[in-house]
Amino acid sequence: MAITGTEGAILLVGRVLFGAVLAFMGLNHFQQRETMTGYAEHKGLPAPGFSVIASGVVLVAGGLSIVTGIYPVVGAVALAGFLLVAAVTMHDFWAVPEDQHQDELTQFLKNVVMAGGALIVAAVASQSWAYSVGISVF
Repeated sequence: MAITGTEGAILLVGRVLFGAVLAFMGLNHFQQRETMTGYAEHKGLPAPGFSVIASGVVLVAGGLSIVTGIYPVVGAVALAGFLLVAAVTMHDFWAVPEDQHQDELTQFLKNVVMAGGALIVAAVASQSWAYSVGISVF
């Protein structure tokens, strides 16, 4: 079953909003590499510099895969996995001082909700999308 017509147009707008924001977030990993590496080091991440670059690649590639429809299931599942891991490792609101609790909780919840959105995209990506390159594993 193909997603076309009004639903296809709505899906396109959602794909662009969701995927482009994630890709932009990934670009920030490259533009703010030193700052993010310091934060990752502070959080105790192994190989913090590599982790920042690798996560930037996942965000850019995954976001663009959703926007374009090129391997969207792969991109969406990779994004969901990254976002859930980042939520737990980088935004551990339960382990920070009280003055940081709300900020980390907000970032944790943001990552969880975006992971949920990515899984929803993965679920509908098995169907043919209008306005899509249409290259898929499934």
